[in-house]
Amino acid sequence: MRPLSLVLLVSGIAAQAAQAQVIYKVRIRSSEGERIVELSAERYVAAVLAGESSVFRSDEALKAMAVAARTYAARSGGRHSSQGFDFCETTHCQHLDLSGITPQFSRAAEATAGQLLWFEGRPAFAVYTRDCGGMSENVEAVWPDIQAAYLKARADAYCTRNGAAVWSWTADSTEIISALKQSRLLPPESIQRINIQNRTESGRAKTLLLEGNGAMVPISASSFRFAVGRSLGWNTLRSDRYEVASHNGRIHFEGRGEGHGVGLCQHGADQMGREGFTYREILAFYYPGTTIGLTATGLSWTRMGGENIVLFSTQPDRDRDVLALAENLDRDVAEQLRATSTGEIEIRVYPDIDTFRNATGEPGWVAAHTSGFRIELQPAEVLRTRGVLRQILRHELLHVVIESQAAPGLPVWFREGLVEYLNEPASRPQQNTVRANDDDLRQREVRSRAERGYSEARSRVAMLIHRYGEDSVLGWLKRGLPEEVTNSSARSAPTNNR
Repeated sequence: MRPLSLVLLVSGIAAQAAQAQVIYKVRIRSSEGERIVELSAERYVAAVLAGESSVFRSDEALKAMAVAARTYAARSGGRHSSQGFDFCETTHCQHLDLSGITPQFSRAAEATAGQLLWFEGRPAFAVYTRDCGGMSENVEAVWPDIQAAYLKARADAYCTRNGAAVWSWTADSTEIISALKQSRLLPPESIQRINIQNRTESGRAKTLLLEGNGAMVPISASSFRFAVGRSLGWNTLRSDRYEVASHNGRIHFEGRGEGHGVGLCQHGADQMGREGFTYREILAFYYPGTTIGLTATGLSWTRMGGENIVLFSTQPDRDRDVLALAENLDRDVAEQLRATSTGEIEIRVYPDIDTFRNATGEPGWVAAHTSGFRIELQPAEVLRTRGVLRQILRHELLHVVIESQAAPGLPVWFREGLVEYLNEPASRPQQNTVRANDDDLRQREVRSRAERGYSEARSRVAMLIHRYGEDSVLGWLKRGLPEEVTNSSARSAPTNNR
């Protein structure tokens, strides 16, 4: 793998370790003040289950919620990055309750660890609602900018299996006016009645008409509900699926459901689980057309085969030359390492950077991910524009051969440093007083730390080659490091209290 100032490339073992250690920074507010805590992805999911699904009775429904919550986080990660954290602890992101985590919630997170819902190569917009009232909502009705074929209005018999829960709320018109003004909306000075001007496809209120003193003011039903909820409590207008009547300055609402109605209905999902459906079947019902996986699925790949390499692309006409380049580089690498064919190598070229990042779990400063005989690349056009496509392909092909031959227990710094050196041999290395640290090479949280680690690994391998010769050092790849090098590593290894 190579840092980019250059472009950072990832070896198989280091990449797998980094992908398994997704850490979220979460802001927590309490009576004691505000703090930011770091949570592993699965502990974050368990805390969301405690905050969002504490009344669930079905383990399978909890698993479905775990996948939805994890996918929502992966899709919306970094929404508070400008403030120094990833997520807040409220429903603005996902409500979480660290103190409420139980073994049941932890088991649901662990049982689905790493699984996301995918649609056309990207994490799905896996929103969920408390109770759809028997009819889900189109995503465009709530989020006009989101296009998602799997989030459409449809009947949900599971939600109302035991009857629909009906709610009602009555308020004085002056309370409503005050709530709207607090949200900087502009109601009429008095409200005699509220009419539903039009509805969404699911039957929910879309636009309201506020009438008073001869004025008629249209207002979005969702804006109206949020303003009332923020000021008068979220147990007032529980959804936009209601009828409204006005009498003597009092406004009466009667409806069903709770929340926006889009995506997984928690009430219905829990019922499905109790009826024996698996979490996969629950997710398939609420997000039809999506697939569950650890990496990007749903892309339409075209397979192009060569002599020792098969290339998968979603845009074969654009990426066909990558196959020819990779075949030439593979022969060069085999000759350099005096290696025979190690097996068919698979290269996947992703159509855009977001899809590559979502599929591999890598940060934006990583350009390629290699695991075993599979190389995953950012779009070839992006790498070609940067002038690094050839360099990156050769680097990753070196990784394939080296990882296939590496002796058990061979340090990461040696394997990574060897690839770095062989990709760009130095005429004469400079002495480096700081030894490469495997932890620096595995982590992805701090780019500068990774860059330093790879620079140190390359410098150290260059020193070994200068001292012992390239043939001897390459021989260690299969035999393991000699004792004198291992002992030198132990003496110079950094401590944990740095």
